[in-house]
Amino acid sequence: MSLNWFVPWYPSWPMAAFLVLGALLYLRGSLRRRTPAWRQALFWVGWVLIWQGLQTQWDYLAEHEFFVHMLQQTVLHDLGPLLVIAAWPGPTWRSGLPARWRRRWLLPLLGLAPVRWLSKLLLNAAVAVALFSGLVVFWLVPKVHVGVMLNTNLYQLMNWTMVFDGLLFWWLVLDPRPAPPAHIRPGWRIFLPVIGMLPQMLLGAVLALNSTDWYPIYTLCGRAVAGLSAMSDQHLGGLILWIPASAINVLASMAALRRWMRLSERLSERQPAATRRPDAGVAPSQATQTPRHA
Repeated sequence: MSLNWFVPWYPSWPMAAFLVLGALLYLRGSLRRRTPAWRQALFWVGWVLIWQGLQTQWDYLAEHEFFVHMLQQTVLHDLGPLLVIAAWPGPTWRSGLPARWRRRWLLPLLGLAPVRWLSKLLLNAAVAVALFSGLVVFWLVPKVHVGVMLNTNLYQLMNWTMVFDGLLFWWLVLDPRPAPPAHIRPGWRIFLPVIGMLPQMLLGAVLALNSTDWYPIYTLCGRAVAGLSAMSDQHLGGLILWIPASAINVLASMAALRRWMRLSERLSERQPAATRRPDAGVAPSQATQTPRHA
């Protein structure tokens, strides 16, 4: 791979700052907390995938082939954030942030009324599902998509929304804690990815099976893959949205089910003694002995 691949097609210092800060905080936190190696591996693979999708030459290819664009968005919206959240990086990030900064900046910020209102809105299950599937469909509306391909700021906004919406949604789905403090009950978390993938599957099937070129902008910009027709390009992109993206959601649903089972096991192990049978731990002869009366 040429080193030119790692030169951003659309350099963005906010994106670069976000990626570098997240990586440094996680590295510092994992050293302080001794985060398990498998969690670190999941995080770094996901973080590298997000970086690839945001700040490399991937943007150039995504602007000249629709199926490459769909690969990029699947990584930014589904696979990359899913791997990051599967590592459950929140505690590690908090450990990486100096305690003085947490007391002076983070806690006061989280206590602001607008921040609390916005977090309550975004962490609502119905809103989260609507955003997760709705944003994908919105950015693929043909008239909207043409504007995105011709406007750098809109293109970067699309990528930003894909990443942050993916991180938010998978955080709700893969939260290993009971509710509360988790925002959604464990049983409901299993169904969120299935519900969220339905509009994407429908749109992917339409793109993969129809015979109308919805995105002629790629032909106007020039295609990066020689010999690939417009319809073949669109069909490949629809298949990516239809099958691999849906498969990622199914895997996330299975992961949520596994976390629910582990949570149930931990809660049963912590069951207080008061909820057990009164004669638990008493010898049979003692439990059946008739008390004496004076």
